[in-house]
Amino acid sequence: MKDVETPSQIPSPQYRSMLLQLIESQAYRELMAAQAFGHALKYVPEMKNKMMISEHITEELEHYECTVFLYEGLDGGNVEKVIQPKLSRVPYPESWEELAMVQFLYDQAGFWHLKEYERCSYLPYRKIVGKILEEEAGHEGFGEAMLRPWCKDPRNLPRAQQLFEKWLPIALLSFGRPKTEGNKVAIELGLKSRDSGAVMQDFLNQIKPAMRACRLKFPPPASLGIELPAYVDLAL
Repeated sequence: MKDVETPSQIPSPQYRSMLLQLIESQAYRELMAAQAFGHALKYVPEMKNKMMISEHITEELEHYECTVFLYEGLDGGNVEKVIQPKLSRVPYPESWEELAMVQFLYDQAGFWHLKEYERCSYLPYRKIVGKILEEEAGHEGFGEAMLRPWCKDPRNLPRAQQLFEKWLPIALLSFGRPKTEGNKVAIELGLKSRDSGAVMQDFLNQIKPAMRACRLKFPPPASLGIELPAYVDLAL
């Protein structure tokens, strides 16, 4: 697919529709993270950590603002209104440890989610993806660094496993359903490079070393409540 540099060059209504869906998904991720971190700021110990989380909130909001401008430029309207029903179903972290789990899973999921669009045929989105990946690289391991010492205490393992099982499905949802017609069309249009199932697997493989270190286990796939590809590998 030839690169598309401006909204006026968009080749078809189908291309525009798929692009709007991608931006909605990115907007949801950025605003959800900002709101989750903001809600949990009261649980964050020590000023240095509070300052770090505050910087993350600002960064996520700036990234969200990029999606707002993109969406409006495509005459998509108010993206917050579109994603609000989905946002309203997401819980908030209610402790410092739960925030660490959220950050751990969402940083890794966000990285793999965005990697799929590094060569997106819509250049304005491709540029924003590059900017976000570069800026988020600085705190990619923050959640994991908080979880590892907490999980060393065996008394914390049941709670850690409970939090992992709570937030893993939410993180996986950000990739979308695998093997759908939408996936196929987006790949054909050059908007993304692979099916959602393949990206899910990369994410799951990425978190396995930290899971082993923290003695976390994958729950049975049927208990996740989301569609996984038949070939998914959950072996640790």
